[in-house]
Formats: sequence, structure tokens, C-alpha cells
Amino acid sequence: MNVETTMLTALFPKCHRRYLESPVADWLADFADWLVFAGYAHDPAHDHVRRLKQVLEARGSVTPDAVFSVAELATMFASPHQQPQFCGTRRAFERFLAANGRLVVEPDCNRFTPVLDAYRRYLRETRGLAVSTISQHLTSATAFLAHAVPADASFQDLSVHAVQQFVIAAGQRLKRQSLQHTIAQLRAFLRFCHDRGELRERLDIIDTPRTYRDELPPRALAWSLVLKLLRSIDRSDPLGCRDHAMLYLMAYYGLRPSEIVTLTLASIGWANKTLHVEQCKTHSLLVLPLSDQALRLLKRYLRSGRPGSALPQLFLRGRTPAGPIKHTALCDVYEKRARLSGLPLQGSSSYSLRHAFAMHLLERGVGIKAIGDLLGHHTLESTCVYLRLQTEALREVGLPLPSLAGDGTRRLS
Repeated sequence: MNVETTMLTALFPKCHRRYLESPVADWLADFADWLVFAGYAHDPAHDHVRRLKQVLEARGSVTPDAVFSVAELATMFASPHQQPQFCGTRRAFERFLAANGRLVVEPDCNRFTPVLDAYRRYLRETRGLAVSTISQHLTSATAFLAHAVPADASFQDLSVHAVQQFVIAAGQRLKRQSLQHTIAQLRAFLRFCHDRGELRERLDIIDTPRTYRDELPPRALAWSLVLKLLRSIDRSDPLGCRDHAMLYLMAYYGLRPSEIVTLTLASIGWANKTLHVEQCKTHSLLVLPLSDQALRLLKRYLRSGRPGSALPQLFLRGRTPAGPIKHTALCDVYEKRARLSGLPLQGSSSYSLRHAFAMHLLERGVGIKAIGDLLGHHTLESTCVYLRLQTEALREVGLPLPSLAGDGTRRLS
């Protein structure tokens, strides 16, 4: 390999000779190429290569076809390289090794690995569940096994009492709605284990907490509070510019977090001032008109907030390597900005912006059907829950209270 043709010269224009003449130049060149290809910006890639050079040269001779194990990497990056920056370089180098088939994966000694692997195959091949749903099932199963089966106990001897203790512990930290999902996932796992012969008796008959449709009204913010939150975001840096744009679209267009993160550069119709949104629940395409203010905001974000990347997604994560942001990260963004704003937003979430959008339209006289279409609801029943928050309108339909006149007769006041 001709290391002169790698990214080393671009990353180290003044001292590239030091890297090209290093005993581990081939490794550094391959690592630098991979970092840039994976979307790392110039400065993080520069720092990762510099730190890897220190670690590999301190290790000694490294052949071009060498492989590394996870345990070996832990030793290589141990003291005196325990700073957080070296931990980041270790993770990046581990991903590089895995991508190039040079990482030795030690066997998992977890005694429950075989049954969890079989359960994963069952969920994927027999039940046909989505990857995200399978991950949730496995997370619940793993948490249950860690809590209910001690190291010195046999899985076959699992008792009803152990299952009950896990449910009680989960109920102390979860709401009823979340506990319902956990119990449903636990039932499925225990039923699978019994059918497979891993358990002597059936343990999947578990009571679940009661929940009622629309028992709680949507948590909508006052529109004045939404405006104050958006104004509190500092847009002088790229991250603030991105966060403001995402929360603005949620507040002014009622988009879900999952719909925000799926927006692409092609979703914006600059000529006809429209935004094309693929609604995740109805699986339909919604075309929304973009106001001049929204267009200016998006242009500013693309000019000053979005990192240079060939990725099609509109919103990218702020940390390298560049990549699409996840909907869970958008929820974290809201929590961060709500905390920094100093506003009374305790107990709210990113969905409160979507609810505020619906209430704002309702207060301005927009019909329930139109609001439901914009929110992507399947039925009007889902949209009508906002009527419960329209307290001013409810006061107008209330009947006058009867009062007693001096002669003891009832009169309407």
C-alpha cells in the first residue's frame, strides 16, 4: 500500500512525514481513510489518528495483518491512556477493526445466551417482529433473568414468587402503561421457555394493571410558553440552530419526533414552499405549506447549523461521525432545552409541543377533522380528546345552576 495516497497528508499537512515514516504507518493510513469514510469531521479524525499512533507505537511491533481482541484493546488503552479522549479513540478503533474483520470476538460466557439467542430467532422468524420490537422483548427478558435467577440457581427451578417479585420491583419504577408492555413481553418470554422445555411449570399467567383509554388528557403547553421556549434557544452555535429548527417544526406543524428525524433535504419544496412529511402511523404523505418564517429558519439552519455531509437526512447528530439523529435523541433535546430555559416545564415532554399545536389550532377555530388530518390520526376519536382541554368552550355549554328564591321556589340564576 502506498501511504502517500492516504488521508494522512490531509489530516497532518505540517507533520505528515512523522506519520508516514512511523512503523505503524499502514495502520494509521487505513484508520484515517476509514474515519473520513465513516463521516468523522477533520478535527476528530486528526485527534483519533494522533492518539492511535501513540498507543500502537507504545505497543511495539504490529504486523499489517494483525488482529486484536477486545481484551487486548483494553490493555493497550489502559494507563497511562485512561483519559476520556483515549476511550473515544478506543471505541472508534474497535469499530474500525470490526468493519475490516480484524476484531476477535470472545465467546459470550453468559449462561442465558443460548436461550436468548433462540428467543431472538423465534421473534424474528416465527413471529416476524420488527427489529426494534425484538430489542424491547430481549431487554425485558434480560432484565428479568438478571433479577429473578441468582447465579447459584437453576433456570428450571424458577418459581411464581420470583416472577411476582420482579413484577413488584418493575411496578415501583414504571407507570401502569409501561408496566403493561413489560408484563406482556415477560408473558411471551416465559411461554416460549415453557414450550421449549426450559421451565418445568407454566409461569406466564400474570395479572396486568388496568389502563383506560383517554383516562388522562394530553399534556399541552400554553402557546405563550411554547414561544418563550423557542426564544430561549441560543442559535449562535450550530447545535442551537439545529435544536431550534426541530422544536419549531414540532410546535408549528405538530410533527412527531419520528417524523422529524425522517425528513430529508428533498422533503423541502423550495419553489412551491411546501414540506413533504411521511406520517409514520397512517403511512401517508402529508404536504404542508411552509411560511416565510419557516423557510428563513430552515435556510439559516442549512447554512449555519447543518454539518457538511452527503447524507440525505435533514437533521444530523452534532457529534462525529455525522449521521441521522434518532427520535429518542430529539426527546433528549427537548429536555435539555426545557431545562436551560428556566421555564416551568416540569413534567412536559417533546410531545407537549405537538399537543400545544393542536390546542392552538382548536382555540383559533380550526375544525376537529382538519386538526386530525394534520396530526395524522386514524379516527376523530383520537383528536376529540383535545376538546377536554378546551375549558372555555365547556363553560359555555354548562347549564345555569338553580337557586332558591325567598319563597322557597327554585329559580335559574
